Amino acid sequence: MILEKINNTNDIKKLNKEEVQRLPEEIRQFLIQSLSQTGGHLASNLGVVELTIALHLAFELPKDKIIWDVGHQSYTHKILTGRKNAFPTLRQFGGLSGFPKTGESDCDCFNTGHSSTSISAGLGFAAARDLKGESYKVISVIGDGALTGGMAFEGLNNASKLDTNFIIVLNDNDMSISPNVGGLSQYLGGIRTAGAYQDLKNGVLESLNKVPVYGDRLVRKIRKTKSVIKQLLIPGMLFEDMGILYLGPVDGHDIDKMTAMFKKASRVNGPVLVHVLTQKGRGYEPAVRHPARFHGTEPFDIETGLVKKKKKKAAYTDVFSTVMRKLGDRDEKIAAVTAAMETGTGLKRFHNMFPERFFDVGIAEEHAVTFAAGLARGGLKPVFAVYSSFLQRAYDQILHDVCLQDLPVVFAIDRAGIAGSDGETHQGIFDISYLMTIPNMTLMAPKNKWELSDMIKYALESGHPTAVRYPRGEAFDGLKEFRAPVVYGKSEVLYKEGSVVLLAYGSMVETALEVRERLVESGISCALVNMRFAKPLDKEMLSQISGTYELAVTMEENVRAGGMGEAVLEYLHSLGSDMDVIHAAIEDEFIPHGNAELLKRQAGIDTDSITDKIAKFLADKRNHTEMKMVER
Repeated sequence: MILEKINNTNDIKKLNKEEVQRLPEEIRQFLIQSLSQTGGHLASNLGVVELTIALHLAFELPKDKIIWDVGHQSYTHKILTGRKNAFPTLRQFGGLSGFPKTGESDCDCFNTGHSSTSISAGLGFAAARDLKGESYKVISVIGDGALTGGMAFEGLNNASKLDTNFIIVLNDNDMSISPNVGGLSQYLGGIRTAGAYQDLKNGVLESLNKVPVYGDRLVRKIRKTKSVIKQLLIPGMLFEDMGILYLGPVDGHDIDKMTAMFKKASRVNGPVLVHVLTQKGRGYEPAVRHPARFHGTEPFDIETGLVKKKKKKAAYTDVFSTVMRKLGDRDEKIAAVTAAMETGTGLKRFHNMFPERFFDVGIAEEHAVTFAAGLARGGLKPVFAVYSSFLQRAYDQILHDVCLQDLPVVFAIDRAGIAGSDGETHQGIFDISYLMTIPNMTLMAPKNKWELSDMIKYALESGHPTAVRYPRGEAFDGLKEFRAPVVYGKSEVLYKEGSVVLLAYGSMVETALEVRERLVESGISCALVNMRFAKPLDKEMLSQISGTYELAVTMEENVRAGGMGEAVLEYLHSLGSDMDVIHAAIEDEFIPHGNAELLKRQAGIDTDSITDKIAKFLADKRNHTEMKMVER
């Protein structure tokens, strides 16, 4: 096999032409086989095999810098840089990351995970290179989806000022361009990068500028005529008008053409965009037919493409999907907004039923929030469904455009808490903290699937900015007997008697129920409160527990700093309470990729860790009291 010869960076350069042409098929088979066991991002990676090979042939790694936007399409890059044998550990704790990681390889020059960042990062590299007088190429690879993000256009606007080489590769797996236009564009791209053409153009314009009276007028006429011709013939005029040389489109599955185009692009003294056309899921028919399903897949059967492990219960996302469809039928003012995550956030059914009230704004969370604010000001009831880690990109818009105006926008925050195998960039462990800082914002989290339904209904009728956070995975279906109406700022006392009280928020109620059972079994009586609201806190309930229980334990799937637990402690202190408080939350750290349950254990917020922490605290306190009595 050719792939056996690829064990280190730049081994691909040792292959002959025939071996290079055979390599893509072997890589695709390797990826399909490997990801059928581990899961991962399949469709996007199958689409960029030849593109990645061409980049590795055209450039010299790790000297040259390739920045992968988002980075979930970097699997072939990892294979070509000596990480092939680590693929059985893909996205597992301590194993190979599903995204570029500078700690894994010196060929990963920048950590990515969120979209639309590669151009800005690439510009930073280019500026640093020039300031230090170094010589290397910088290549930012960005998809057509990520290009919808506003940050990408900010980067493009800034890139136009460069007078040194900077290459942007637009990986386009959605648009289609007719062959004749594509062929003409490739031809024009070829002659315009030739040194003779550039010299001739500059020489003619320079000579005309020296002609008295008429020279300047002729130059303007030529430029105007050239602009009109380009608008008719060149599909990249948007980039050309921004001052970025456009090359392409080029077949993203033709290694030779791409390699030649990249080498031409590297000779341009300025920013250049190479437009590459690829097919998502190429080489595996189920992924070609259903690219969204194979964007991020669980382990699957290769023959059928079906996921091997079927979930037994409905996920919180499924519950949200059902609630939105039902409420949308009852109230025609309800609108749904997504930032290119229709399927992931559960809005597909709403879209099918109410297409005129569904808005996919692309990968543009900042725009999505302000757009939702406009919908609300216009008299609608917008629901922005978004992953927790993606919402944090729109903090300013939440603060200024929604909460400052006290607009009734509902934030349905999916993947809140530890999300698992996608790692640091996707863990939703900061939303409580950053939303707690904003006036007029209400924060809720359900204990189970029924409460999620009740909270979405409540949020839509509240008339104020409201966030409802819920985790990834199966919805908890316990505690069905507890379903008190949702009342603003009020918690729900599930079990009242005990010496210890657990103050659990959202997903942690299920964990708290298990902790309570363990404590009771060990002879420690325990009360349990479903907090429901992180903001506003139920101050009446907190005042009541202040002198009632020996110990309060706050539980949240969020970082401790600025979270619900610290707010509880601050309020108790304001009462002058000397009640002991333990926080079960994530300390000041990022959470890596891996199995969610393992990560919770590592973070100390699983049942065993919390139970042990409480038992140890009580034992230490008892021993301390006994020692004091002996001293007396």
